[in-house]
Amino acid sequence: MPDTKGHLLPVYVTVDESASMNPHASELKAGLESLYSELRVNPMVAAKVRLAVVGFSDDVAVRLPLCDVREQPAMPPTGSGGSTSYRAAFTDLMVRIPADVATLKQQNYIVHRPVVFFLSDGQPNGGEDWRGPLAQLTDRGITVGAPNVIACGVGDADPATIVEVATADQFGLIAVPGADIGAAIAGFFGKLTQSVIHSGATLATGSPELAIEPPEQFVLAIDVV
Repeated sequence: MPDTKGHLLPVYVTVDESASMNPHASELKAGLESLYSELRVNPMVAAKVRLAVVGFSDDVAVRLPLCDVREQPAMPPTGSGGSTSYRAAFTDLMVRIPADVATLKQQNYIVHRPVVFFLSDGQPNGGEDWRGPLAQLTDRGITVGAPNVIACGVGDADPATIVEVATADQFGLIAVPGADIGAAIAGFFGKLTQSVIHSGATLATGSPELAIEPPEQFVLAIDVV
């Protein structure tokens, strides 16, 4: 049997690109570029992480397929427009993550449980069944590589919905009432970057851990339901 190439943590940044996010497109762009840049200047950590960026509105737009950022020349741009289809996001990840995990294993990597960072500023489309795809996505008995989901809500996002999306109470974060949305998005990406850097670094220690610390303008969503 071939020797393993090492340990990897797949990270999926899944961001709301609906029309309501348009006023905050610059903060979203800056946050993604900061995450990309920090990984690029930490090659030892970048070697342990595979990053994907998935935008969703009416449908899904894959901005960055799962990749080694050291081989990615730049962070592609995002977009905005349309509605807020949580169903589209979770249905895509339900297919994407098992396929990515299988590919990495075929390349002789040891793959740790993927993590999804989910950011939304509004309510999911009414009349859509998003809970079914989410349940299948996160069911470890059904989905190979069923991820941990860290859900963050800003603006009009409902705390109860964010709690449902997150796979653990401590993984559901909501911006405090009245928080500036742009500043909250910037804070989210700051803490996301720290979490990815820390989690990637711990893979080399033999005691990997997923560290989540709420940004200053966020609280645990469970606290305000």
